[in-house]
Amino acid sequence: MIGKLKGIVDEIGEDHCIVDVGGVGYMAYCPARTLAGLDGVGTAVTLFIETYVREDMIRLYGFRTALEREWFRLLQNNVQGVGAKVALSVLSTLSAAELANAIALKDVAMVARAPGVGRKVAERIVTELKSKAPAYAGEATGTIGLKQELGEGVAAAPVSDAVSALANLGYSRDVAANAVAAALKAAGEGAEAGTLIRLGLRELAR
Repeated sequence: MIGKLKGIVDEIGEDHCIVDVGGVGYMAYCPARTLAGLDGVGTAVTLFIETYVREDMIRLYGFRTALEREWFRLLQNNVQGVGAKVALSVLSTLSAAELANAIALKDVAMVARAPGVGRKVAERIVTELKSKAPAYAGEATGTIGLKQELGEGVAAAPVSDAVSALANLGYSRDVAANAVAAALKAAGEGAEAGTLIRLGLRELAR
């Protein structure tokens, strides 16, 4: 099994790239975000690989981080109706942190932004992976707990009210929750909604 490729980008296609490793070109199918992050043909690259072996083919899927590869596995192994194509579409649209946040907040619409992902599939993703999101939140680890509380409707009233107020101003629930989390850290657990809104707006203005 191939777990990682380190070589030179030989070709970049719409849904794949070819990596030259010691004169052998490996074709890896990748999320659009991964392909967009490549520095171009002739440059060095390291891809974390998921290898699929079937009777009629061997296919490699490539990701810039091990965390993205883990999400690729999670989506397929835990959510009915999600195969490689849908998993790639989700990871093309959302980063690992954005996906974890969307699941924690039960933001079905955010997940459904991915091409080919209908509302029912998005709902299954949010439902089936809600307990797993914290362990795979990456850079969102610091705020994932608060977002889960918001998603479950059990967050403290001042926190919930502050997030709703910022969301009503046009910010996404994810961005609003990040701002309120920062405000809560600065003001303390007993802060009132008004204080959290004021500090949250200051955070958003940075």
